[in-house]
Amino acid sequence: MDLARTEVGGGRKAFHGNAARLGLMLLPVVFFAVFFAYPVVAIVERGLHVDGGWQFGRITEVLGQSDIRHVLWFTVWQALASTALTLLVALPGAYVFARLDFPGKQVLRAVVTVPFVLPTVVVGTAFLALLGQGGLLDELWGVRLDTTVWAILLAHVFFNYAVVVRTVGGLWAQLDPRQEEAARMLGASRLAAWRKVTLPALGPAVAAAALMVFLFTFTSFGVVQILGGPGFSTLEVEIYRQTAQIFDLPTAAVLTLVQFAAVGLILAVHAWTVRRRESALRLVDASQTARRPRGAGQWALLGGVLASVVVLVLLPLGVLVLRSLDTADGFGFGYYRALLSADGGTFLVPPINAIGNSLEYALAATAIALLIGGLAAAALTRRAGRLVRGFDALLMLPLGVSAVTVGFGFLITLDKPPLDLRASWILVPLAQALVGVPFVVRTMLPVLRAVDGRLREAAAVLGASPLRAWREVDLPMVRRALLVAAGFAFAVSLGEFGATVFIARPDNPTLPVAVARLLGRAGDLNYGQAMALSTILMLVCAVCLLLLERIRPAKATTGEF
Repeated sequence: MDLARTEVGGGRKAFHGNAARLGLMLLPVVFFAVFFAYPVVAIVERGLHVDGGWQFGRITEVLGQSDIRHVLWFTVWQALASTALTLLVALPGAYVFARLDFPGKQVLRAVVTVPFVLPTVVVGTAFLALLGQGGLLDELWGVRLDTTVWAILLAHVFFNYAVVVRTVGGLWAQLDPRQEEAARMLGASRLAAWRKVTLPALGPAVAAAALMVFLFTFTSFGVVQILGGPGFSTLEVEIYRQTAQIFDLPTAAVLTLVQFAAVGLILAVHAWTVRRRESALRLVDASQTARRPRGAGQWALLGGVLASVVVLVLLPLGVLVLRSLDTADGFGFGYYRALLSADGGTFLVPPINAIGNSLEYALAATAIALLIGGLAAAALTRRAGRLVRGFDALLMLPLGVSAVTVGFGFLITLDKPPLDLRASWILVPLAQALVGVPFVVRTMLPVLRAVDGRLREAAAVLGASPLRAWREVDLPMVRRALLVAAGFAFAVSLGEFGATVFIARPDNPTLPVAVARLLGRAGDLNYGQAMALSTILMLVCAVCLLLLERIRPAKATTGEF
C-alpha cells in the first residue's frame, strides 16, 4: 500500500512538474511563433509560392547561378578562416583570464567583451578607419589592405574574441589544476599533462566556442556590408541586396532557406557539444585556480595577450575616437556639435535624436527579453527529453537566422489587424528582443540549474505557492544573474542592425541605422558624424559592460557565455 501511494505521489509530482514546464513555455513559444516563425515563413512563401503553386524548381535555378555559388563559397570560406584565426588568437587569452591573477583583470575582461556587444556596423566602421583608404595606417605608413578579405577576417576576430575567452576560459577556470599537477608528478611533461588531462576536458568548450564563432561569422552582415564592398558578399548581405535593392524575393527566399538549414545544422552540433560539456567534471571555485604569474613563461604569455588586446581591440576603438575628433578645422568636437542639427539632410531630425531613440527602444526590448527569456530559462531548468531540447534550440535560432529576413518579414506580416504594428514604436523593440532572449537564457540557465531543488520542495511543503517559492527561493539566488542578463540584453538591443534597418522610421532612427545611413552618403561631415555616433555607442556599451563585471556572480558558470 505504501509503495502504491509513493508511486501515485511520484506520478502526480511528475505530472505537475511537466504541466508547470509547459505552462512556462507557452508565452515564449507564442512569442517566437508570432514574431519569428511567422515573418520568416511569410517571406519564404512570398518568394516561392507564385501563381497559386510552389515553385521549388526555383531553388536549383538560384543555386545554379555562378554569382550565388561564389557567395556561398565566400560565406563558408571566410567563416572557417575567421573561426580558425579567432581560436588561434583567443585561446591564450582564455588561459590568461582563467589561470592568472593580475591587477586590472576585471577591467580588461570588460574591455575584451565590448566588441562583442558593439553593432557590427560600428565594428566595420572602426576597421574602415584603421585599414581602409585614407585610414590611419594608410596615412602613417602607406599601408592599406586593398584586398578587403584580411580586413573582414581581423574584424571578425575583434568581434568574437570574447566568445572564446568567456566560453573556454569560464570552464578552464573551474577545472581542478591538481589533476594536471598529478600527471606531472607521475612523470609527464607540462605539454603532455596539458594534452592528456586538460585538453580533453576543454574539448567540448572549445568546440562550442568554435561553433558559435562560425555561426556569427557565417551570418555576418554589418562587417561585410561596410568592408566587403560590391566584390564580397555573405549570404546575409546577399539576402539584403536581393530584398532591399533588387526586390527579387524568390532568390532571397532560396538563400534564406539555405541559411536556415545551415544554421539548424550548426545549432544541432552545438547542442550536442553543450550536452558533452555538461558531463561530470571535477570542478572547483574559479577564484581558487587563478594565481599570480610565475616564471618567465607566464609573464611572457601575459605580455603577449595584453599586446594582442591592445592591437586587436584597443587600437581600432582608439582610431574610432580619433576620427570622430579629426575635423577639417583641426582636432575638436565639431562633428559632435553637427549631430545637433538636421541641416545635413540625411535625417528628418537631428542625428543626436538617435541616441534617445536607441535608449528607449533598448529599455523596452530588455523588458521583453527578460520576461520571455526568464520564463524560458525557468522551463529549461530541469533537463528533460527532446521536447525541451528542441525548445532550447528554438531560442537560439534568432542568433543565426537572417535578421534581414525577420525585419522585412515584419513589414509584410504585421500590417493588418489584429497585429497591425507597422506604425507602432513597439515594432523595433520586438525585433531587438528576439536577439536579446538567447543571451538572457544562456546567462540565467546555469544559475537556475545550480539552485538546489530541495529548497523549492521545502517551500512547497510549508505551503508556499509556486510564485512565492520563486520569489523567496530562486529570486535571491539569481538576482545578480538577472541583472547581468538585463545588461547583455540591453547592450545587444542597442546594437541590433539587420532587422532594425528595415523597420526603424526615418524620423526615429536608431544609432546603428544612423551610422549606416551617414556612411552611405558622401562627404567628410557625414563620415565624421558617423564616427562620432559610433564613439558614443561604443562608450555606452563600454560603461554597460564595466557595470556588468562589477555585479557579475563571483563564481563563474560553466560553458555559458
